[in-house]
Amino acid sequence: MPEAFLSFGTIETEQELTEEAFAILRQHLPPHKVARLLALWKIGSGDYVKERETLFSGSTVDSLFDEAKSPQD
Repeated sequence: MPEAFLSFGTIETEQELTEEAFAILRQHLPPHKVARLLALWKIGSGDYVKERETLFSGSTVDSLFDEAKSPQD
């Protein structure tokens, strides 16, 4: 496992993660864009367990980590 994953410390609850994400959104987007984004998200829909097989086929934790830390275009 990449070393950076080991340095995060404690694992937050889903509520804490959600609150942190909303705080970041509110810092960087105006309220109408936050509301629009939340309307686009369909929380609770879909079946991630099935979708992840397609999304991450052939990927490893290391390859996903490398992809996440590479600069985005």
